[in-house]
Amino acid sequence: MRYGISNLSIVPVRSEPREKSEMCTQILFGEHYTIIEENAKWCQVKLAFDGYEGWIDRKMVNEIDEQDFLELEEIPRIVTTDVFNIVQPAGDYSNFLIVAGSSLPHFDRVAHTFKIGKVAYSIQGNSIASPPNEVRVVIIENALKYFNAPYLWGGRSPFGIDCSGFSQILYKMAGLTIPRDAVQQAMLGENLTFVEEALPGDLAFFDNEEGAIIHVGIIWEKNKIIHSSGKVRIDNVDHFGIFNIDTGRYTHQMRLMRRLIND
Repeated sequence: MRYGISNLSIVPVRSEPREKSEMCTQILFGEHYTIIEENAKWCQVKLAFDGYEGWIDRKMVNEIDEQDFLELEEIPRIVTTDVFNIVQPAGDYSNFLIVAGSSLPHFDRVAHTFKIGKVAYSIQGNSIASPPNEVRVVIIENALKYFNAPYLWGGRSPFGIDCSGFSQILYKMAGLTIPRDAVQQAMLGENLTFVEEALPGDLAFFDNEEGAIIHVGIIWEKNKIIHSSGKVRIDNVDHFGIFNIDTGRYTHQMRLMRRLIND
């Protein structure tokens, strides 16, 4: 078995091993994975964070050994909470940008350093290691940082993000782990019967005419939802679904609401 960890800001993960295949998700900086299959140009990987599988370009693979991988599975996950951060390799004048939700392995809070493989990095900015006391407040504060970020199928960053990537990253930035896809997220937590019961940070799910869940959003306040649809936006929500305040019509049909946060 072989292993890797992202030392790039964003690594696109594709459904099939070819450039024209759709991007199904992204690996953010510091997220590690298992290599489960490969060919001359592509590697099929399984992300340790959420178990998601897909293909990445071999040129983007940064391998680590099994011991490093197992250590990453045991140590606390430190996650960036600033929308953007500059990181700099030790002893190197170069620097590059990483996005919110990136992971910082072997993070030293005093020195503001972390390590990927044999390379040490320095970073300034905010991060989180475990759920804060006010999880719901943190989720909404972070959600508003993404306001107007463009929608991107498979995206997980402020440069482009899809609906379930948005909810997953917001929960990660609050020290919580949930699956990648909306249909998986809808299987977690406690069911809510009425929109009026929902609290900030609860999730609402929406389906199509065939009954398949196709969208997820984060409840903000009473009858308001933050979601990625065209862009990250705030709309009205009720028991019928999402009412787009720009077009004056319903765009998504309510299926169910779930509470994943234990207050």
